[in-house]
Amino acid sequence: MINQIKLENFGPLSQIDWSELGKINLVIGGNDSGKTFLLKAIYCSLRVLEDYQRGNNPRSAGDILADKLYWTYQAEKIGDLVSKGSVSPLSSSLTIDGQDFSYSYGKDTTKHIASLENHVQPRSSNSVFLPAKEVLSLYQVILKSREHDQVFGFDDTYFDLAKALHLPPQRGKNYKEFAQSRTKLADILGGVIEYDKSSSRWWFVKGRHKFPMGVTAEGIKKIAILDTLLGNRYLDTNSVVLIDEPEANLHPTAISQLLDIVAMLAERGLQFFMASHSYFVMQKLFLIAQERGWPIPVMLATEGKWIGDNLQTGMPSNSIMDEVIRLYEREVGLA
Repeated sequence: MINQIKLENFGPLSQIDWSELGKINLVIGGNDSGKTFLLKAIYCSLRVLEDYQRGNNPRSAGDILADKLYWTYQAEKIGDLVSKGSVSPLSSSLTIDGQDFSYSYGKDTTKHIASLENHVQPRSSNSVFLPAKEVLSLYQVILKSREHDQVFGFDDTYFDLAKALHLPPQRGKNYKEFAQSRTKLADILGGVIEYDKSSSRWWFVKGRHKFPMGVTAEGIKKIAILDTLLGNRYLDTNSVVLIDEPEANLHPTAISQLLDIVAMLAERGLQFFMASHSYFVMQKLFLIAQERGWPIPVMLATEGKWIGDNLQTGMPSNSIMDEVIRLYEREVGLA
């Protein structure tokens, strides 16, 4: 499990020191505060540890990292990720089970990362990044733009996810918690998602009816992605799942049900990082922290600074709550 994250001069993230991380971790901030940037920074380090020395991959960790940063952030050169106006280098440190993976480089860096130190064993498990936008209806477009055209547009979070979804379902007994989660996901969906190899298209099947992905609700597609990754065993009990805006296109009831499933999977061993600006997400995770007695660390973007808190000790003061209170007071005033 990831224990600590330290970032300095990483794009909009001038300084972050997030320690004592839990099974579920939440990032809260306004638009353009850097929430997605933070999740992607975590994802890049994880993917390096998972790709390094896997199979017959001959590339060094530094080469894998430079490539992952380039295609994930899609900057002209990775040196452009150094915070604007900073004279100090970009630095990142990820601590997993007490061991560090860290690197740093300056603004003139193009591809070669000279300063990299790794004490973490290569990972056999897979991490996954679930973007705010779904990928099923754009599945073939994403694969073509990256595998064939090699152009910017869909970053590596989309490309890696599309490749993970391409794995066929696995038969046989699954982890009990995974099987229970898939049953609950199916209840939310009201149907199943299937991939048709002959047409290279995803379909939503509900009863006797079959619907193309293009006319299927965005929320259904988002939930179906998690169900698919559990079914094809891309995720296991040591995976890390990063979710950008879990509330996107979901009814508040579905948000609550989805986060109950997240808690069930976290109890089995998966670790979750979520970025959100939803009151429903924050309130539901607060209830999970209280009911289960779990620490759920929070990283809050406040006036250009990042401050750590924990939902186990209470609901932290933040701009989302401030707006909820303001609207309530306005409603009372009108009444």
